[in-house]
Amino acid sequence: MLHILIFISFLLVSFSYAAVQDFCVADLTFPQGPAGYSCKPPAEVTADDFVYSGLAMAGNTSNSIKASINTAFADKFPGLNGLGLSMARVDLAPGGAIPMHSHPGASETLLIAKGSVTAAFISSDNTVFLKKLKEGDIMVFPQGLLHFEVNTGRTSALIWVSFSSSNPGLQILSYGLFGSNLPSELIEKTTFLDDGEVKRLKGLLGGSG
Repeated sequence: MLHILIFISFLLVSFSYAAVQDFCVADLTFPQGPAGYSCKPPAEVTADDFVYSGLAMAGNTSNSIKASINTAFADKFPGLNGLGLSMARVDLAPGGAIPMHSHPGASETLLIAKGSVTAAFISSDNTVFLKKLKEGDIMVFPQGLLHFEVNTGRTSALIWVSFSSSNPGLQILSYGLFGSNLPSELIEKTTFLDDGEVKRLKGLLGGSG
């Protein structure tokens, strides 16, 4: 019985703290820690901290992947700090792709606002969940799982993305392998690619070693 009373008391204290602490706008003058940014002093918080206009314009898709990603994470949008959510805008030219990647710190939901996109994620037992999405469709990618998006339509595509964290993290598989200084010999042994292909990909993505 005593442990139940202690647990209830803990919940009451937690709820009371949550009620007092309405928000924790990021103080970007300090570095980000594992739990996010420190809180800006309440007297310095303004309405502008809760508004971000950085996703209004289409990104530049004139690059090797024909894609642009513009994020609204806590480092750009201080009002998100501690709220457990964030957003991004993805623009894809025809044939453009967001390479295979994962978000260690968040699940992802995407909404197709324009165009058609083929998207998929791979579960930890290597099951592929693949779907061709049209305008208005929504798909969710569970936290930490590899996933990708490809514009398989004839026109540009626009995707709105939301995350279950104000700092979801990002690891792109191809850049991790071929854009790093991981020795080519080890990449060849662990990916079964030959030396020529590994060097080609490293040259493309800026890797060394």
